[in-house]
Amino acid sequence: MKLLGRNYQSILNYFDNRSTNASAESFNAKVKAFRSQFRGVRKVDFFLFRLSNLFG
Repeated sequence: MKLLGRNYQSILNYFDNRSTNASAESFNAKVKAFRSQFRGVRKVDFFLFRLSNLFG
């Protein structure tokens, strides 16, 4: 019952608006896959540049 109480607002939000966090989860998965491709890249600015080109 505690779990239901903690997530009550999120559950109602789904049924009222049919909104979920699926887009955020998808974005996180894409960033994770991108990071795995660029292991060993030492320049953070280059990494952020490539990431912005991918999602921008």
